[in-house]
Amino acid sequence: MKLAFVTASLLCLIGSLTVSLGQQISRDELIAMTPEWKGERYPDGRPKVPDSILKRMKLVTHEEAWAVLRNENFKYQYADGWKTINPDSVLVGRAVTATFMPGRPDVHRFLDKKGHEKDGRVKAQNTWPIALLTKGDVYVVDQFGMHEDGPTIGDNLGNDIYTKTGNGIVYEGAIRDIDGLKELGGFTSFFRSYHPSHHLNDPGGALNTTLVSINHPTRIGKVMVMPGDIVLGRDGGVIFIPPHLAEKVVKTSEIVRLRDMFSHQRLREQKYTSGQIDTRWSPEIEKDFSQWLNTYIDKLPVPKEQIQEFLKTRTW
Repeated sequence: MKLAFVTASLLCLIGSLTVSLGQQISRDELIAMTPEWKGERYPDGRPKVPDSILKRMKLVTHEEAWAVLRNENFKYQYADGWKTINPDSVLVGRAVTATFMPGRPDVHRFLDKKGHEKDGRVKAQNTWPIALLTKGDVYVVDQFGMHEDGPTIGDNLGNDIYTKTGNGIVYEGAIRDIDGLKELGGFTSFFRSYHPSHHLNDPGGALNTTLVSINHPTRIGKVMVMPGDIVLGRDGGVIFIPPHLAEKVVKTSEIVRLRDMFSHQRLREQKYTSGQIDTRWSPEIEKDFSQWLNTYIDKLPVPKEQIQEFLKTRTW
């Protein structure tokens, strides 16, 4: 009886795994896993942080974002050590995730058949997540660092990704056709390596990678990335911001930016010493800062309405 119970439980577990293997996470699951996001969502449940926040995110530094996330107990959100395309540009967008594993013919055949016959997918598995991309997305892929015979993205799929999203990729693996990808001016991307080969995708013969999940949690470096996370890639690194913290990260960055501008100007004017600026500001300096904001409100690199909102909360 005990053995029968264990066997039945194991079969039930295997059954529940194969239902989700190789396909998108369900809307209900994704909502349940991102409960702190209260805003708009895509039809599949992925959080949709507003475009206005994405636009403001482009000026945020890693230091500013990291400090906010660390204070919120999100300790493992940053990944570095990348090769890059357009290293002087900034990548910002909403994550669409995909996870590949080393190729295994029996599992691959099952997922191919399920994808084509039940889910209505077409072509090869490496195109399935790309078909879901929309404007403002970033394709985030865990391809387990696959190098030779591993690249699933070259200039053809790169063009498709860029056309759909206006963005590049974060790719835990190798890419190919790098010269062609560099011709896409806005394809700001982060990847682990380059190799001229291509992935092998014949379950009856050579096979190197199998797509096991779309828009499930995935791993990039030491980060667990969720669908809908905000990707901020710049200066050689990538930080992944949970949707419910995106606005806080932006607002904190803007305040830091304004305070730095004020500090630098006052130091150049020799109105204050570095000792006065590099410590908790006195009420007099805080009052001066508020007056400075009002004076330069139309010339500062932060939206006027955001400065006005900030000033409403100040009592000096």
